[in-house]
Amino acid sequence: MNLLQYQPGDSFLHRLNPLTKLAAAFLYGAACIVSGNVFLVTALILLMLLIAATAGLGARAVKLTRNLLILGLFMFVIQLFFVRSGDPLLRVGSMTVVTTGGLTSALLLSLRVVAAMLPLMLLFAITEVSDLCGALVKKLHVPYRYAFIVTTAFRFVPLFTSEFHDIEDAQRSRGVEYDTRNIVKKVQLVAPLFVPLLTSSLRKVDAGAVSAEMRGFNLRTYKSGYQQYPFHPADIAAVAVVVGLIVVAVVL
Repeated sequence: MNLLQYQPGDSFLHRLNPLTKLAAAFLYGAACIVSGNVFLVTALILLMLLIAATAGLGARAVKLTRNLLILGLFMFVIQLFFVRSGDPLLRVGSMTVVTTGGLTSALLLSLRVVAAMLPLMLLFAITEVSDLCGALVKKLHVPYRYAFIVTTAFRFVPLFTSEFHDIEDAQRSRGVEYDTRNIVKKVQLVAPLFVPLLTSSLRKVDAGAVSAEMRGFNLRTYKSGYQQYPFHPADIAAVAVVVGLIVVAVVL
């Protein structure tokens, strides 16, 4: 299963209003970004893993965190060698390679990347894209055209990822070797993967456009949907908790 694919459930998080989950995810990410404390950012990552586990997404959250750590490691290396504040930690001859400020900045940035992106990505694992689109239109009166464009873009991410792996498996069954260490050959193997994916994507876009026109896409307004998205005390409590995390992050 794709890490961003919606997983049905009846947990506390699943029952929240889609707009509450969207706001909470952004505010949680904001708390991670404004925090300048490495230990607090680490605690926020662990807290998000615990929250995901209560929704039955513990294993997926761990895998997602592992993938984000790869991106965080890349950011860590960049910051480590480009930030020159603080005392020298590593010298090569007369040149300072690593400083205390560079190490702290690199560690903090890499953890922020993981902590800020994790709740936003898990948002789509507990929220149906159609509900998010409907809530944006119904409650915030966002024009349906724009809400549809944004939510559809996220909807196609797991779909294209799954199809990409299917195409890769099909090419492997035909004897294509993707495990080679030759960089030139790896570049040459891009075409057998992306050409079928591009062709399939164009077909899906065309079929989706026809389907949308047949369903009266241009006639949709915030009054068109029959489903309501009421707010409950749990939504207020969830937002209050995340706002409290921002306050703690600022204070610390």
